[in-house]
Amino acid sequence: MRSSRKAFTLIELLVVMAIIAILIGLLLSAVQKVRAASAQVSCKNNMKQIGLALLNHHDQQGAFPPGRTASAPGEKFPGISWMGRLLPWIEQDALWKVTVDAYAAQPGNPFQLPHLGMLTPIPILSCPSDSRVFSVQNTHNGYRAALTSYMGVSGRDYLTNDGIFYFDSHVRVADILDGTSNTVCVGERPPSTDFWYGWWYSGLGQGGSGSGDFVLGVKEIHWPGATYCAQCPPGPFSFSAGQTTEQCDLFHYWSLHSGGANFVLTDGSVRFLPYSAESILPALASRSGGEVVSLP
Repeated sequence: MRSSRKAFTLIELLVVMAIIAILIGLLLSAVQKVRAASAQVSCKNNMKQIGLALLNHHDQQGAFPPGRTASAPGEKFPGISWMGRLLPWIEQDALWKVTVDAYAAQPGNPFQLPHLGMLTPIPILSCPSDSRVFSVQNTHNGYRAALTSYMGVSGRDYLTNDGIFYFDSHVRVADILDGTSNTVCVGERPPSTDFWYGWWYSGLGQGGSGSGDFVLGVKEIHWPGATYCAQCPPGPFSFSAGQTTEQCDLFHYWSLHSGGANFVLTDGSVRFLPYSAESILPALASRSGGEVVSLP
């Protein structure tokens, strides 16, 4: 006698394969959402540490660090960013000592050795959602630069100087008449597509103001002389979603998170603002505009 053995038909096999493919797709989607949520939480924690470091700097130095330090006579750190000044307060004492020595040896050009800050990515200044900021990147004119995901808020734009960080600023808490809980000082903006804008250690930015490199206005305008972005409109630009492949997105705040971006308030707290909050962001960016603002 011959025994019969059951087997899958081709149709049944195809159905099983389709079900498995659907389940894998659902699993991958869930994993990606978990990773995105984890990255957003880590990013928020980074910004919380930055906020606390800024307050500690203020307590010890009497003011928040300048957005970009001017090259004034007797200045020890010309051209350094507010983040460079913050190194001792973000547990980067060793790099700060290297920076002090580098400026003593080469004060006129902080974009090359012995300025190791230009070649040193700092985790606390880097949002985990953007893998580009964890490596030194090649950019124009043979430069290599370590990058940041965060911009100091200069106010409405780089000409108004009505925010917390701008060229040679020395803003104190006493100057923030709108209240520290109603004034943003740091926000998210990934580096530009070509890595020419978004250097954390030092940089020129628009017109030497640092705009686009480590400070930014919430309604930033495009200075006609800004290099490598001639195709961009004059602005003003608005808080809205962006892409790492779009060079002109360097002119406005945005993030790789879904629906908005994190901002540090000058009281040290961090809030996630949706893009729908674009209309109130100029009021939040001014330190003494007298506006009445309700945070979403």
